[in-house]
Amino acid sequence: MSELCLEPAHRLMDLLRTRQVSALALLEMYVVRFERLNPALNAVVATNLDAARARARAADAALARGETWGPLHGLPMTIKDTLEVAGMPTTAGAPALKDHRPKQNAPAVQRLLDAGAIVFGKTNVPLYGGDVQSFNKVYGTTHNPWNLERTPGGSSGGAAAALAAGLTPLELGSDIGGSIRTPAHFCGVYGHKPSYGIVPARGHIPGPPGTVSEADLSVVGPLARSAEDLALALSIVAGPIAPAANGWRLELPAPRPASLREYRVHAWLDDPACPVDAAVKPVLEQALEKLRQRGCQVTTGAPPGFALDELYALYFALLGAVFSGGLPEKVYRRAQLAGTVAAWFGRNRVNTLPGFLGHATLSHRVWLRLNEQRERLRLKFETLFQACDVLLMPVTRTTAPPHTQDGEVYSRLLTVNGRAEPYATQFNWIAPATVAGLPATSAPVGRAADGLPVGLQIVGACLHDRTTIDFARQLAGLTGGFSPPP
Repeated sequence: MSELCLEPAHRLMDLLRTRQVSALALLEMYVVRFERLNPALNAVVATNLDAARARARAADAALARGETWGPLHGLPMTIKDTLEVAGMPTTAGAPALKDHRPKQNAPAVQRLLDAGAIVFGKTNVPLYGGDVQSFNKVYGTTHNPWNLERTPGGSSGGAAAALAAGLTPLELGSDIGGSIRTPAHFCGVYGHKPSYGIVPARGHIPGPPGTVSEADLSVVGPLARSAEDLALALSIVAGPIAPAANGWRLELPAPRPASLREYRVHAWLDDPACPVDAAVKPVLEQALEKLRQRGCQVTTGAPPGFALDELYALYFALLGAVFSGGLPEKVYRRAQLAGTVAAWFGRNRVNTLPGFLGHATLSHRVWLRLNEQRERLRLKFETLFQACDVLLMPVTRTTAPPHTQDGEVYSRLLTVNGRAEPYATQFNWIAPATVAGLPATSAPVGRAADGLPVGLQIVGACLHDRTTIDFARQLAGLTGGFSPPP
């Protein structure tokens, strides 16, 4: 029965509904696997097994009476440690929050519980979710189950590693810098960054615990071992919260085409501004060739009127601005001075700490101008998606890199095609979908020559989340979808 731990969530739900397996038995399978594999991975960093077992028994008893709590009735799962779960640690990897125990669930977490899920663990993240790796002083380093010397990514790195290793069937993560898409790519699982604003992000750290407003650019979304599970989870967590829920309703459009061959595909798989590593590009091109063979209409190259470096520069500026509100006054003033001095000497470039600090302290006047650029960009994308249904892009430049924990993000280096490149260029390819608030699904499409997974980023028009997830579902028929690490 232990092989059930690697089954997708929707298949497990079929077994639970038909009582071929009990919620308690399924939970215990995951506990046994967690105890065996997690010490080497350090993916699941906190558990509440007594409460989970009690809820599993209640789920079984309810089903025996003919009652159902919802579409996830009795399903064990884990939650990223930046999302608040009542009674469990929510540290965001920060020593200052190591004792933080929320009194209520984040709204998206509550929706999963209301649908019948059983949350038994929290998964590891970097400090305040701010890295392309997952390590911190509270819980230590999470390792990639494909190669323990490699990172599983960040900030939902523990989530992706746990899914790939069969420690959980479903996860809820968050994404502002590829934090769902990059770990999914590095670990060979599925992840979906929703259209901005459709899943409530309240209860996410950062901001500080208790923050009611939701950050610009940042979204909450699911990770899973199949595209079908992404669709299931999104249908549960998406929708407005009060007071908007008093009148607004969310109705996401159905997938655009019915069959894979009907999809109009535009592929932007490489760019001189941010070349993709030779280990990754052939795997993406093979997936594209399989789409052509299936009969898809495929066009390639940078879409007319779009420049990756310009898209990234706009994203970088708005990303810096997101962090200004949470900075203590003294830190903010120092950042303001550092950014000003950097601008005087022309050192406020993208992918540098001075450049980031400069944007973290920009004026509201400047932010309004950047926001106007963004709104114009959103209209350009709307026009682009009149000519195609999905835009295919790399997730990052490389497969999962080795653990690199020295210094801060902007001082590290990344090896791409044998050359040392700025570590932060891992954000470049996720920037377009993030800055424009578009849905983007990361789907595994194969393995590189080094044996590590490669994911493809599927971007769609605003609110066409069901299209990008459906394309990922159908693409699995060509590329094989998820396969467990050896």
